Amino acid sequence: MKPEDYSRRQQELGGWQVTIETYKLGDVYHCTIANVDPGARFARADGPTREEAERVAIEKATEGDASPCTDA
Repeated sequence: MKPEDYSRRQQELGGWQVTIETYKLGDVYHCTIANVDPGARFARADGPTREEAERVAIEKATEGDASPCTDA
């Protein structure tokens, strides 16, 4: 299987500069959110659409104090 519909963008989220990467693998979209510096991934989610995967990942990234943590 090959990833499709790949996107990568940077934006501010909870006071942190983050990179949001989303791609489709089969019928499922996968989204990861990483701190730009030092590049640590701290949220990820899957969903049936790009919007749903990104929405859930952003919710996870902004829960609590929004400090980077591992969600593997």
